[in-house]
Amino acid sequence: MDLAILQWIQDNLRCGVLDTIMPAVTALGSGAALWLALTAVLLLRSQTRRTGWMLLGALALETVCCNLLLKPLVARPRPFALEPGIQLLIAPPGDFSFPSGHTAAGFAAVSALYFGKSRLWLPALAAAVLIAFSRLYLYVHYPTDVLAGAVLGAACGWAVRAAAERMRRPAG
Repeated sequence: MDLAILQWIQDNLRCGVLDTIMPAVTALGSGAALWLALTAVLLLRSQTRRTGWMLLGALALETVCCNLLLKPLVARPRPFALEPGIQLLIAPPGDFSFPSGHTAAGFAAVSALYFGKSRLWLPALAAAVLIAFSRLYLYVHYPTDVLAGAVLGAACGWAVRAAAERMRRPAG
């Protein structure tokens, strides 16, 4: 089913405009660049600093869970490795496929913003979904990688919020 969805995207959505846009969209998620920039802005303002710390914590937790634990543990090859005829629009990523780190970082940011009661969660959700779709369009992730990344990221944001709530409660 994963390959069928990827093939459908290639057969029905590939076009010159998206071939130009999607590499730029995916670059926003590379190294969590967009989310780290947003974190820095939030940390600079006293009114948003708590949300900025939650965002930073969610991104750190996501990085550990995704890149240091799950990717090497599952060791799933990327879809382009199984389809040698596919023409990549970006340099082939060198790490494993499962879960999507771009997607996990995006959804960690979205959930941290949501739980931090920031109005930025909705535009962040739009950006995260677009970045996640770019990973499918560019044939570097399976749909299940993206789905797992979204769940993992949301869980990381929730976990950081839960930890922050426990820290705010008085002991006893």
